[in-house]
Amino acid sequence: MEQEEVVCRRLDAQLLRGSRVQSPDDVVRHLLAVQAQEFPYARWSLAQRTLRESGATIAATAVAAATAAAATASATTTAADVEQAVSDGRILRTHILRPTWHFVHRDDLRWLRALSAPRLHRANAGTYRRTGIDAAAAERSGRVLADAVRGGRHLTREQLAEQLQRAGFAASGLGLAYLIMHAEISGVLASGSPVRSPGGALKQTYALFDERVPAGPVEPLPREEALDELARRYFTSRGPATVKDCADWSGVTMTDVRHGLARVLDSAPAVLETVAIDGVEHYFQAGTDGAAAASGGRLASGAAAASGGRLASGGAAASGGAAASGRSAASGATERDGGSAGAVPRIDLIQCYDEYVMGYSATRHYFGGSAPAFPLGGAPMHVVLLDGRMAGSWRHTLFPGRCELEIRLAGPSDPGALEGKAVEGAVHSAVERYGAFLGIPAVWVGSRT
Repeated sequence: MEQEEVVCRRLDAQLLRGSRVQSPDDVVRHLLAVQAQEFPYARWSLAQRTLRESGATIAATAVAAATAAAATASATTTAADVEQAVSDGRILRTHILRPTWHFVHRDDLRWLRALSAPRLHRANAGTYRRTGIDAAAAERSGRVLADAVRGGRHLTREQLAEQLQRAGFAASGLGLAYLIMHAEISGVLASGSPVRSPGGALKQTYALFDERVPAGPVEPLPREEALDELARRYFTSRGPATVKDCADWSGVTMTDVRHGLARVLDSAPAVLETVAIDGVEHYFQAGTDGAAAASGGRLASGAAAASGGRLASGGAAASGGAAASGRSAASGATERDGGSAGAVPRIDLIQCYDEYVMGYSATRHYFGGSAPAFPLGGAPMHVVLLDGRMAGSWRHTLFPGRCELEIRLAGPSDPGALEGKAVEGAVHSAVERYGAFLGIPAVWVGSRT
């Protein structure tokens, strides 16, 4: 399998191309977990996977541009849509996997937390000791926190700190953060409905885990079956990828991944295919058309194959979503995936913690850059993709009623690769999509570097 096909298959598996899904919670079900420590940008990671239009518009006339903008706005999942899904509890934001903040669908959090918790507590053990969180303190603080939020009370971190301080805990700084994280990992707390600060920013709240997460089966999912589900969901939503990619993403061991993967390959051989690239086995969803992938064509979303497992993967929802046509609203031109010739380019603005980046470790190089990276000289840290490969950086600055997008396109090895109206038009289309997501006008204020 050539690099171009790997890129195209990943774009499609991750819902950045091909069939999209109807709602932000369908995206989270498909991807299982989505890194979300920067909430404003993490909202966009979900929304851009639900767009029902291609956005590769290079408008020739003012009328065409207006038509394209209206089509983009009508087909875009907005920031408010994502916030509502979080407020409703369809999507929960919690510490899990490595651990860091992730979006997880409420139907998946119970079994995924049970799978992750032992390793997360071991990973945090040193910090627990440094902050005085022993078994007795963890148990007592958990009771205090549970009582504070019981009955549908959703409290901010500051409000939880007050409750803990009344009970005799110092509850400040790192100690507070790890008392709350311990409660999340232990199944005491889950995310509540966010509240707005006086400045308008959304603030995380916490709720009782059992009041936000549906009750699980009487017999919890056995660990082996949870590992099978993890492996199946990871490789169908991110493949082609390796065992090490999955282990680093999920926080479980490579041995655990291999065991889960072996059982999936044995029990459901139609779900995954295997290919050796540079002597390393890569796994991806079976039944997709590699030729179509390499040429920029539409691949199957992975939902049907993924739906064969014991737990619902969001496959039914995915298969019901409107498929992106891959054609420009104004020009009728086909968008380019992975550099396919004879088509217009596609610019994607993704956050630096997007699953297209963070979903891989050993094979992250396929997207052609190094991210996330500490920005130098005040440069933006989020990632611009040109046909699935890193081509620059970006960030937003919000003002009352408008958004400025600083987009810097990197100088390529081929001096002509980023020149011309086609790429400029693709950037403007990406800006339009982002503005439609925010519900305010957005303008490009960047430059090539």
